[in-house]
Parts: sequence; C-alpha cells; structure tokens
Amino acid sequence: MKTPLTVAVAQLNSVVGDLSGNARRILDAVARAKAAGADVVLTPELALCGYPAEDLLLRPAFLEACADTLAELAIQVHGITALVGYPAFADGKRYNAAAVIQDGRVVATYFKHRLPNYEVFDEERYFEAGTEACVFELKGVKVGVNICADVWESGAADVARGAGAEVLLVLNASPFHMNKQALRYEVLRERIADTGLPVVYCNLVGGQDELVFDGGSFALDRDGALAWQGKVFAEELHLLQFVDGAWQGGSVPAVRPVEADVYEALVLGVRDYLGKNGFPGAIIGLSGGVDSALTLAIAVDALGAERVRAVMMPSPYTAQMSLDDSREMIRRIGVRYDEIAIEPAMQTFATLLAPQFAGLAADTTEENLQARIRGMILMALSNKTGSIVLTTGNKSEMATGYATLYGDMAGGFAVIKDIYKTFVYRLCAWRNAQPGGPVIPDNILTRPPSAELKPDQCDQDSLPPYEVLDAIIAGYMEEDLSPQEIVARGYAEAEVYRAVAMLRRNEYKRRQAPIGIRVTQRGFGKDWRYPITSRYRDA
Repeated sequence: MKTPLTVAVAQLNSVVGDLSGNARRILDAVARAKAAGADVVLTPELALCGYPAEDLLLRPAFLEACADTLAELAIQVHGITALVGYPAFADGKRYNAAAVIQDGRVVATYFKHRLPNYEVFDEERYFEAGTEACVFELKGVKVGVNICADVWESGAADVARGAGAEVLLVLNASPFHMNKQALRYEVLRERIADTGLPVVYCNLVGGQDELVFDGGSFALDRDGALAWQGKVFAEELHLLQFVDGAWQGGSVPAVRPVEADVYEALVLGVRDYLGKNGFPGAIIGLSGGVDSALTLAIAVDALGAERVRAVMMPSPYTAQMSLDDSREMIRRIGVRYDEIAIEPAMQTFATLLAPQFAGLAADTTEENLQARIRGMILMALSNKTGSIVLTTGNKSEMATGYATLYGDMAGGFAVIKDIYKTFVYRLCAWRNAQPGGPVIPDNILTRPPSAELKPDQCDQDSLPPYEVLDAIIAGYMEEDLSPQEIVARGYAEAEVYRAVAMLRRNEYKRRQAPIGIRVTQRGFGKDWRYPITSRYRDA
C-alpha cells in the first residue's frame, strides 16, 4: 500500500473584498491542516477575494491588492501545500485562478478553462479562459487542479488527465438552489466516467447578497461512489486520505428534506447579509399572516431574538384574529413587539387628499395608502435605530405585482422573495416540527390569506388559487415554457394568460424591489433580466 496522501478540505465563508480577513481564514485553515498532518489544503474558488466580486474585478487597484495579499499569504505557508483561489492578472488579462503554494512561494498557477455565463454567472465579463493543465506531485501522486465550471462541462478534466493527473482537486463557488447537490453529483460522475479520475470538490459557504453558498463539499471515487460529504451551510475543515486510488476517512450524511436545505439557506442568507454589512438588527412588519410569520421565524433563527423587532400596524380592517395570532407568535418567539395603529395617519391622508379625490370612487389607491403608511413607519424606525427592514413578500407576489411599491415592498432585504406561496406553508410546517415546538400558530397556517386592506378581503379575490398560480409562474419563468405549453399541462387558458400578463406588466415593480435570497434555479435577480419596456407577447 502506498503512503496516503492527506487532503484537507477547507470549506470557508469568505467576505467579498475583505482581503486581509480572507487571508487570515485561509492561513488559519492551513495551520490547522498542517497540525493535523495534511499534505495539501484545498480552498474554495476565489477564496482570497470572495465570490462573486463582480465589477471590483475590473479595478486595477483591486487586482493589485489581491496579488499583494497572495504574496504575503504565500510567505507564511511552509511544510504543506496550499491551493488558493484568487483573481490573477497576467499579460494584460484577468483570470479566475488557483495558486499552488509550497515553501513560501507560488510554484504553479492554474487558470480556469470554462467561464460560465448563464443563470447568475457572468464570468466572461471579467475573465479570459485558460487552456493549460496544472498537475503537481505529492507523496507520489500526480494531483490535477480544476475550478468549478471546469467539471460541469467536458474538456478541462480531460486536459488534466492527459497531463498525467491521477486525482482531481476542484475549487468551487457553486451557489445553492433547490436540489443542487444531486445535480453536482451527476455532473461530477460524468467527468469521472470520461476520465476515471477520483475527485474532491471543495465548495464555498456563506451568504453574498442574493446568493447563498451551501458548502456540502464532497469526494467521489473513480467509480463515482460518494466517499464523503461535508457539512452544509457551515464552515468546516475535513481531512481525507487518498490511498491506492481511493478515498478514506469520510462519511456520508443522511439525505435531508428540501425544506431543511431551503430554510437553512434563508437563515444563513439573513445572518450573513446583516453581519457582513454591519446592520445591528432587523425590523419586520408583522401582519398576522403566514409570510411575515415565516420571515420573523427565519430572522430570529438567524440573528437571535434580541436583535429582532416586530411591529404590528393595525388598521380598521385588521381582523382581531390577526392581532391575537401576532401576539401569540411573539409570546412564543420572544422578540420586542410594538403595536402602532395607523388609523390616525389614514384619516390625515384622507383629509389631505379629499380635494384631489373629489368625485372619484374609492379604489386600490386607498388600499395602497395603508401599505405606504406602514412602510413609512418601518423605514422611520430603521433610520432611527440603524436596523434593516426585512420585507415579507413571497415569489408569487413578486411575480404578479401583488405588492405595493414604497409600501410592503419598502425595506432593505427580501427574505422570502424567491419562495412561492405554496412553499411558504411547507417551510412553516417544517419549522414548526423542529425541536422546541411550533413557533408559528396553527391559526396563521389555516386561515385564508388576506392583505386586509378592505373589508372581507382574500388574496384569491384577485389571484388564481396559489397552487395553480405557482405552477404557472414556475413553468413560465423557470422552464421558459410558452403559455400554450402551460395550458397543455392542464391549466385553464384564461388563468394562464392572466398570470403571465401580470408577470409581464410588473417588471417595473420588481426592478425597484430589494434584493432577496435566491433558492430556486431562477429567481427575480441576477438570472432574470427582462426589459421593462417591451411589446413582445408569447403567441
């Protein structure tokens, strides 16, 4: 039996632009790996600068600072090999790179071959593609290097194999969406089938604006069998041994329900957005409805009850059960809670606008005024305290425009912006089933959803049933189906065309909405770029 090659997989939570902080995280992982007897430590893609650094990469000073920080880091690496992801600048071109560091210096550099330019990725804007392999020898094993998208397409792994690689170490910044891990296994197994190379896949973890990176680093043997998977949504340093062409020292966790992954993604997204941007806490407008209840539960799990404040702003149309349910949830969850009645402000606006509205019938204008009064109150509290307002609108509402600009859309971060209404209920049920008991009262989950902006109002007065609406939206925006193709799935033609029309005409609203956490394969963010002004209609 050959001497084992010990690989330390450093699943890190980098902060974009925090070069010194990221370098400290990498060096701490290097020191711990070395103390544990590792031969090589593998870090995520662009771990030194954070991912995605976006147009920071176009600034020469940023690239120079990255180069200087890498040089300072390299000097401190001895007695172990480190693979560090960073943005390189060479011969007037930028590259997504991995540095091989040994004995205080960079001994080799790999430039990423495949530059993704789909979904949330925009790497062709920033980088040139590499063409050469990077293979180095440790403990008699020839180690090849790839970066993320290199293993999602054929070619780069074959180049490494052609250069003599016996095992592939892959640096990754692969953002989360539902069922993403199974897709990663699938594409890596395709590369293994092509090359016969066992793989270690080291993934970034943490929240970065609308993206959440879930970690879940893993190792596959040359037959594609899963030899190890690391933690999800948490930093980790794990050691694996590569012995006689196989991985040892790993275990495989049980398969998790999708609700668990999505809920933890939302929690991590909130924690890192507030933490990395320095917000002291969060403010949530509580309505007695399911969306604000879920948002509140996520915020408390992310930040702790002491950093979260809930504000109930009843109007004359607010049902007593909404007040009772809100108070009951506060009793269970333990955050600061205030009730601020908005009827005096409604009366003031009614008087102020009476001359302008003379002779005009009441309509959604008066309803929207209520939402905007609430938004103004929340933003005033945010300005005064420095805490950020977390908006509570879901994906179904963002798609159809069932939300008020400068009202319930007012805030800094949209926690459930990419969660369909039907999935909101699934997340609530999952959270209520966790140890500690239910935090969301059953009555919130069983009553018909309502904006409560006029007497006896229900969402379904204006929208198709959510199970129908959500299926139509998912087909149109995530699968790029035409309305006719959605109708062919068995949905009523009138409802399909009505839902698609609402989606189209509310693009202007979504452009003004706060960013929110992406958890589906296509959210209303980086990967949705439709013109506001457009006369195209699906036939």
